[in-house]
Amino acid sequence: MEKIIVAFAGVQNGRRIRELLERSGTAACLLCTSADQVRRTVHEQQVAAVVCGYKFADGPAELLYEDLPAFCRMLIVASQSLLDLVQNPEILRLSAPASKSELLDAVEQLMAEARAQPLRRGQQEQEQIAAAKVKLMAQGLSEEEAHRALQKKSMSAGIKLAQAAQMVLERL
Repeated sequence: MEKIIVAFAGVQNGRRIRELLERSGTAACLLCTSADQVRRTVHEQQVAAVVCGYKFADGPAELLYEDLPAFCRMLIVASQSLLDLVQNPEILRLSAPASKSELLDAVEQLMAEARAQPLRRGQQEQEQIAAAKVKLMAQGLSEEEAHRALQKKSMSAGIKLAQAAQMVLERL
C-alpha cells in the first residue's frame, strides 16, 4: 500500500479521511496539521501525494504546493467557493462535501498521477529558489528563515515562489 499525507488544519477532518482511505485499502496515511509539517514529512519520507484542505494556520495549500518536490502531487478538498480561488492547474480539486466514492476516485487519480511522476516544475525554478535561499543565508538568515522570507515575498506580491526567488537574486 502506498503512503500519502492527509493534511487538514482540523484534526477531525484529517482523521475521518485517513480512516476512510486506510479502511478501503487505498493508501497508508500520515496525518499532518500544518503546511510546515507536510514539508518536513514529504522530504523525510518521500511521500508522493498530499490530500489536504484549502488552508492551514501557516499558509494556503497552493503555496505549500510550490514548496513540494517536483514528484509530489496534491488534491485539495474544500468548498467550491474556495476551490475557485486555486489558480494552479496542476492541483487536483474535490468539492466538499463529497461522497465516499468521489473521494476514493479522486485519490486514485491523484495516486495514478504520482506514479506517473512527470516533473511539473523546471529544474531552473528549483535552482533559482535554492540560489535565493543561499543569498539570504549569506546575510545571516537560517535556511528556514530564508525560506519563510521567500514565501512572504511571494505571498505579499501575489507571485510564485520561483518569481520571488528571481527578484531576490536580481536585487542582491
